[in-house]
Amino acid sequence: MLSFQLAWRSLWRNPKRTMITVAAVFLAVLLSTFMSSLQEGTYVKMIDNMVKFYSGYIQVHHPDYWASKSINDTYIPEDSVFKSIGSVGEIILAVPRLESFTLISSGEETRGCALIGIDPVLEDQLTGLSKWVEQGTYLVPGDKGVLLAVNLAKNLGVSTGDTLVLISQGYHGESASALMPVRGILKFPSPQLNGFGAYIDIAGAGEFFGAAGRVTSVALLVKDYHLVKTASRKLQIALGNNYSVKTWDEMQPELVSMIEGDRAGAVIMKGVLYMVVGFGILGTIIMMMAERRKEMGIMVAVGMQKYRLQGILFFESLLIGMLGVLVGTVISIPVIIMLVNNPVPLPESMAEAYESFGFEPMIFFSMIPRVFLNQAITVFGMTLLIAVYPLWGIWKMDAIRAIRS
Repeated sequence: MLSFQLAWRSLWRNPKRTMITVAAVFLAVLLSTFMSSLQEGTYVKMIDNMVKFYSGYIQVHHPDYWASKSINDTYIPEDSVFKSIGSVGEIILAVPRLESFTLISSGEETRGCALIGIDPVLEDQLTGLSKWVEQGTYLVPGDKGVLLAVNLAKNLGVSTGDTLVLISQGYHGESASALMPVRGILKFPSPQLNGFGAYIDIAGAGEFFGAAGRVTSVALLVKDYHLVKTASRKLQIALGNNYSVKTWDEMQPELVSMIEGDRAGAVIMKGVLYMVVGFGILGTIIMMMAERRKEMGIMVAVGMQKYRLQGILFFESLLIGMLGVLVGTVISIPVIIMLVNNPVPLPESMAEAYESFGFEPMIFFSMIPRVFLNQAITVFGMTLLIAVYPLWGIWKMDAIRAIRS
């Protein structure tokens, strides 16, 4: 306790030196927190944009559907299913779908594609599908028409108002065929989606495939990206083993791989930042030791044991680290809150590119606890590691030489 008190008094005998060292720790916390918040905010927004294009955050399937992708592995979403979904507070929207493969023909042109039966109102709430209608109109409940992706429409040589022939294999091998008018043309920002498939009303899809009332999946939207794992666990417990619950990362492993690759690059950048700041803190500690060399030599010469002096210096480093981390965290919290509530707009040149892919032209930040906690722990640990230097310096110090320095 005495060593702690002496360390605290010693710090403020030279407040300028102390403030310089605390400022180095403070800047390390502030910069690393800013970088982590930007990184996490970007990932969350990227995931949010990607899953809202089609998959949703969670999907409920027949247990065999994800492996087979067969319309035979569908199910009737009874009231108990939607009751279980509704019992999970994190879920705010449930969107049923019925999809399978079909051949679409117009004149002499025939193309294979995915045919997706949707609830027009609920689907629009999840994916904003109506905003991608380039020509014609969006579907309404009970509509007998079809929405085509733009590249598929070009390959078939059709436009709005033209009639298409659809041929497929329905539920349990039933023959499926129908004539449907083109209600609208969809143009997505993603080239892959532009040739992906066609959308029809889910009731019409059930009639076409001979699977009335059945669905291949129920896509779910949650309140927040960070609640996905919690919601999926609760939902799997509520539904039991009769249904399969898949999260976005299980359905889109390529997106997960891309984010993990980017995280690895960010770790290297953050490592460089920590290294630069660490050497800055080390520099101030070395300066402190050089300035106090004669003082410490006299203290040892008059009888202070080296281990006690080491204890005082260790507590000084501990206090400097605590002060720097505390000030850095306290100041970074309101800064990050402001940035979360007021995303930074991108320059016009970059904004156009973002908008062309359907993304908001903003730089987003995140307020998740680990953004602050991880940086505080890392910088504080780095400060304690650097505190080994003065301990080693005292151990090797020759009191006579130190007094004469």
